[in-house]
Amino acid sequence: MPSVSIGEIVDFIDGRYAGNRDRMISAVAPLADANDGQLSFLSNRKYSAQLTLSKAGAILVPQNLEGEDDRWIRVDDPYFAIARIMTKWFGARPMPKGISAQASIAPSAKLGTNVAIGPFTTIGEDVVIGDNTTIFQNVSIEAGSNIGDDCIVYPSVVIYDGTHIGRRCIIHAGVVIGSDGYGFAMHDGKHHKIPQIGIVRIEDDVEIGAGTTIDRAALGETVIGEGTKIDNLVQIGHNVKIGKHCLLVSQVGIAGSTELGDHVFVAGQSGFSGHLKIGNRVQVAAKSAVLEDVPDDTKVMGSPAMPFTEFARRQAALKRLAKKKSL
Repeated sequence: MPSVSIGEIVDFIDGRYAGNRDRMISAVAPLADANDGQLSFLSNRKYSAQLTLSKAGAILVPQNLEGEDDRWIRVDDPYFAIARIMTKWFGARPMPKGISAQASIAPSAKLGTNVAIGPFTTIGEDVVIGDNTTIFQNVSIEAGSNIGDDCIVYPSVVIYDGTHIGRRCIIHAGVVIGSDGYGFAMHDGKHHKIPQIGIVRIEDDVEIGAGTTIDRAALGETVIGEGTKIDNLVQIGHNVKIGKHCLLVSQVGIAGSTELGDHVFVAGQSGFSGHLKIGNRVQVAAKSAVLEDVPDDTKVMGSPAMPFTEFARRQAALKRLAKKKSL
């Protein structure tokens, strides 16, 4: 288990601290559970009452928090600070080392320096894998795909042929990238498959949660923009284009050819019909059904989704109507 002095932590995050800098920290824990050898944090003021009860050895708090405690480390953003600290000292987990003799790697595949590949992983012809990328066990990477530097691909991921993945991406267990989009032509009362001959392109710094599926394009590309973070169990249809730094929460579904702008936030179990244009900085509330284009900087909710102010007016009217009927 790693151990680091509070002084080193304070210097790393540019914090303000008046306590014992030589005290050692061995782990990070919630306020209610931390002991005197652990670091905790307060980012949500609703948990302020736990500060005095906490036994943590040091606590990250906002700069403007009232009161004094020699355990407090004052920072601008405790949540971001704890993320940096955990990444540097406490976020390590067991990883494959080297290239397993039980992996199957095509002769034409090109591996960068310091690549790790776990057992029973299959690397197809002409695959390119960048430097410092780690691929766990039971992964399938099909022909012509490329993965950039410093990526992590967890167990049982399937990456179909021709997929392009950028640098510093994290792909969690059970993800399928590049499977066929859902495309059929009706003729003579039967559904005939339309070959899906496009690819998936994933830009830098994308994270994809477990069990998510991203369909390859029918023609052209399905695109996931730089810095976008996708939760578990999300379905992204063919030719969808997602902008930069979007957040998609669990069980979101996006039908084919819909485009999301940059910095779009979509809460859980929301769905989009196909061929829509969703603007920049749009926010979609949980369980919404988006059936129409949405302009920039709009908050929508409901089924069908509508601007938040309109939804609130309708809900208020329904409550008034229900109250009248009960009288």
